[in-house]
Amino acid sequence: MVKILVNDKMQQNYVYELSASEGKDFSPDFTPELTPPQMLKLGVFEGKYLNDCQEEYPALWFLNAKLAPAKADSSYNYFGVKSRLSLQEWQRRGWIIYPDVRGWFQWYCRYYLGRRLPEVDKIQIRRWRSFRRHAAQIKKNCYTQDLACRTKQRQALLQWAYDPFI
Repeated sequence: MVKILVNDKMQQNYVYELSASEGKDFSPDFTPELTPPQMLKLGVFEGKYLNDCQEEYPALWFLNAKLAPAKADSSYNYFGVKSRLSLQEWQRRGWIIYPDVRGWFQWYCRYYLGRRLPEVDKIQIRRWRSFRRHAAQIKKNCYTQDLACRTKQRQALLQWAYDPFI
């Protein structure tokens, strides 16, 4: 088994094992429509989500990623809008589930790489499944392919690995 050692701004000396192949062996009830590299290329989290921890992930993920050089900037998001709360707000609401101190997307990146933590995976997959309601709202309230309709919801879908181009 491959072990990954994490030492970045937010997490030090965390080690995890990859027990599945990258991008394979997902839970049957977890069928994301986008991969982490696709999400980074399209533009998510104002270009600031994984900037200081790129060593943890394959370099290929970052070749065409939209990363803001200084501070978070919503123009780096695909839809050009801010569509997230601060990390402090995520923490206050109890949305940060250890060991993924950056939240759902960090969990998804690690899961995609092949890390499996059954209890954490179950919680995060349940959260991901509940996010599908935003796609239903777009389908109900927007014309097909009207990407100017509900841009915050579309950006949020993108940040949860759902196809926002519905």
